[in-house]
Amino acid sequence: MKTNGARFLESLGIAFELREYEVDPEDLSAISVAKKVGMPPEQVFKTLLTTGGPGTFVFAVIPGDAELDFKKLARTAGLRKAEMVPLKEVQPLTGYVRGGVTVFGAKKAYPVYVDETVILFDQISVSAGTRGTQLILKPEDYLKAAEALDVPVGTADLTKDGARLTEGEQG
Repeated sequence: MKTNGARFLESLGIAFELREYEVDPEDLSAISVAKKVGMPPEQVFKTLLTTGGPGTFVFAVIPGDAELDFKKLARTAGLRKAEMVPLKEVQPLTGYVRGGVTVFGAKKAYPVYVDETVILFDQISVSAGTRGTQLILKPEDYLKAAEALDVPVGTADLTKDGARLTEGEQG
């Protein structure tokens, strides 16, 4: 299934693989998705929409088994503070539902901050823009595509030290 995320990457000539999996609405965790697409959770990156205050939004892209450190994100993004956008606001702001959020093809491009561990891998997995479909691509291509959105893009340590989620914990 072609998604907005896939179309965006194609428009840039970036190679990727679409990998589909069975969706369990009761478990949308990146750890569960990792199992289903056959990749380690630290290579399956989840895309979180955060806010630094009214009208200020940034994407945080972190490993599936990690927890976002809001203080680190705020410091990296130059914000006073950062917090999750309420779930009910995610779809109106991005066009995507929880479990299907990607930085590519969102209603509006927001700054993208990716955890620095992204470069450790030959390939990573991110949502293709719909539940049940992941984009598999090279980390450098992911960053190149994010930069094509014409928004600030950066990599930094964004996760809580030593905090790794296990199956069943939501991230």
